[in-house]
Amino acid sequence: MENLIISNTVTIPGQEIVLVPIRAQGAGGQNVNKVSSAIHLRFDINQSSLPPFYKERLLALKDSRISDEGIIIIKAQQFRSQQKNKDNALARLLSLIKSATFTPKSRKQTRPSRNAKSKRTDNKKKRGKLKNMRRKVTND
Repeated sequence: MENLIISNTVTIPGQEIVLVPIRAQGAGGQNVNKVSSAIHLRFDINQSSLPPFYKERLLALKDSRISDEGIIIIKAQQFRSQQKNKDNALARLLSLIKSATFTPKSRKQTRPSRNAKSKRTDNKKKRGKLKNMRRKVTND
């Protein structure tokens, strides 16, 4: 199996990813009982050659596909072809690893401008006057 390219500097050797063909579940007629078209992918994070940064991030993820021992388990059975399921499982592993390294941009706090504040209060006063005008007139 060939290497899985994560980024320009990080790749996972093919021998670290275990792909086991299994029989798929669900509908498929007689074919589903004969052909092992589903793929069971296993990837051990701790034993891998990933950089420590990637390992820490992956192990910190709260994902049901990552076991307590640090093994990523992906079951691909979407397609009827074994090769398509293999490609799908590898793509899902790649997206999981990439999602772990993504850091969201920190939010920079801003304040509303003086003009925005005055527009808001003017609009509130205008609405209040309008609602006041709709009230029933009482003669006291």
